[in-house]
Amino acid sequence: MSEDGDMLALPPDPSDTVYDRAIHGPLDSAEITSTNGYVDLGALLITPRVGLALRLEVEESTSRVIAVTLDLNGSSLQLQAFAASRSEQLWRDIREQIGLSVGSQGGEIEILDGAFGKEVLAKVPAQTAEGNSGFRVARFIGVDGPRWFLRGVLGGDAAVDGEAARELEELFRGVVVVRGETPLPPRDLLVLRLPKDAATSPNGEIAGDHPTPAQGGEPFRRGPEITAIG
Repeated sequence: MSEDGDMLALPPDPSDTVYDRAIHGPLDSAEITSTNGYVDLGALLITPRVGLALRLEVEESTSRVIAVTLDLNGSSLQLQAFAASRSEQLWRDIREQIGLSVGSQGGEIEILDGAFGKEVLAKVPAQTAEGNSGFRVARFIGVDGPRWFLRGVLGGDAAVDGEAARELEELFRGVVVVRGETPLPPRDLLVLRLPKDAATSPNGEIAGDHPTPAQGGEPFRRGPEITAIG
């Protein structure tokens, strides 16, 4: 531990330094000049897109929003942002934790070189809709930023098909993380919230002016409680 209380980072893995976040994104809020045009979810700013639907994942026991999932063309991208120290990068360690968690469920992982550097392809045993044995496949991507870490989980066709993942990868690059100045322990979730002008409708959708279909998005939908891996 350093004198300022930050956890000392592990020696850098050269393979983790290829992707230049500051050039390609995701961005830090200090790196943009205006928040106009974004969907403001508190810790995350999302770029609207035609056909895009957002699901806010709510922790049942606390009713807090713990993740946002972007649904597009039959695939999904779940986003979570975490606090990090100035000197620590989280993605290497979190990859290992994902592997342990998937292994404990009888699954397996592959560490791959992907669009954002090292990523994790996870396969967990699951039943198909017909009741047969199969696998649930998820592709974990992660980027370390200034005092934050952004994790994405690609599901559906995007987990296994690079072409299907392309638009969601672009959305991931376009995310802006709002870390804020509040001191937080490393790995604490950054606070997500509904857009200020959104309201929950009787059928469970979270509708509002930001975005509307005309702006390139579908109404918000409140999603189920999720179980995090890693």
